[in-house]
Amino acid sequence: MAVRAYDLIGRTAFVTGAASGIGRASAVLLAEAGATVHCADRDAAGLHETATLIKDVGGTARTHPLDVTDRDQLHQAITSCERLDVLAAVAGIMHSSPVLETRDEDLDRVLGVNFKGVLYACQEAARLMIDRKTKGSIVTMASGAVDTGGPGLLCYGAAKAAVVQLTKTLATEIGRHGIRVNAVAPGWIRTPMTDRHDGEAQAHTEALMARMSPLGRVGEPEDIAHAVLYLASDASSFTTGQILRPNGGVAMPW
Repeated sequence: MAVRAYDLIGRTAFVTGAASGIGRASAVLLAEAGATVHCADRDAAGLHETATLIKDVGGTARTHPLDVTDRDQLHQAITSCERLDVLAAVAGIMHSSPVLETRDEDLDRVLGVNFKGVLYACQEAARLMIDRKTKGSIVTMASGAVDTGGPGLLCYGAAKAAVVQLTKTLATEIGRHGIRVNAVAPGWIRTPMTDRHDGEAQAHTEALMARMSPLGRVGEPEDIAHAVLYLASDASSFTTGQILRPNGGVAMPW
């Protein structure tokens, strides 16, 4: 019975940022659990690769090349779903600059993708779920950056903190419709987004992050995908407005 709680057969999921990293791993795992998965991203080639991986595990995939900062594109893609049970709003970008050197365009770009893109997806998904009386699950992607300060992470951390507030607020507003809203706040995960250093510098960074974890390693996209599956499934049916932190123990907030 416990295993059946993770069964998504007959359900439909929409995943943003599905062309690589955590988004791709989440899309594939949701498909393995039985969901029809709609994959969205700006990277059309990456989307095709994800769809191929889903089909290779016997799943069903639909692809939507789009920009999450464009509300109209998201509206068209999400409302094209015959039904919608799960939204995983994963799409995000990284930016690093000292506070005193942060420009308006830096902040606008990061907030546009990492917060507004999540907000738009949540709004469109929630409206569709409410209209079709679906007791669905919305999963947003926060970050371990919300639990600690870090040099250069003003834009990124502020946007992810806004996602946490969105998650909690939306959970209180649409819970009466049977829709749950939760966030995942990963630690350091080995993805194309974190692979932004050259050779030795990247290895040094990963080794440092691994030493900070009681588990002695950095995370993989699949580690986060399993958290997304848990929150998407009936296994978490009494969980809403929460922040799940698969971070290897690097941060342990109350």
